[in-house]
Amino acid sequence: MVKYTLAQSPDIILTVPGKDSAKARDKAMDQLMELMETDQLSTELTEGFSPQQLIEVKESTLEHSSDEDDVIQAVQVLSNLATLKLKVQESRNEALEIRKAVDILFTDQTVTEEEITRLKEGFKVLKNFAQANLRYQEAKAKAEQARIILDQALKSPDH
Repeated sequence: MVKYTLAQSPDIILTVPGKDSAKARDKAMDQLMELMETDQLSTELTEGFSPQQLIEVKESTLEHSSDEDDVIQAVQVLSNLATLKLKVQESRNEALEIRKAVDILFTDQTVTEEEITRLKEGFKVLKNFAQANLRYQEAKAKAEQARIILDQALKSPDH
């Protein structure tokens, strides 16, 4: 079954057996003409109307996703969270050391060229840590819903 609507009247749904094709659109046009002839179509199609102007109505895949797909997606979200957590943990200490060294830029203390070079190299580590930490925080928020989905899927039917 394929469904069509009109941009001028989205409340009108024309249902035709089969897939979207020229033949199906012609059948939908027949239904449209019938509606017009019986005054059931409130919209005036004064400029004419062609089968190509019919808009195919597709069912929302989000509304119809299966529980199994939800579980698979939840596991992927949790796996991503685990990877990000590890990445953040691995770079945290080094990033915090570099962060302490940044404070020297805000003092009147003399700084060597070597210290500045080390700092500049450390900025990459700081940037990577900060980005990974932001992604981890975002993933953690999304993973809360994934954890709920997984808990529901793991529930025993006895409980």
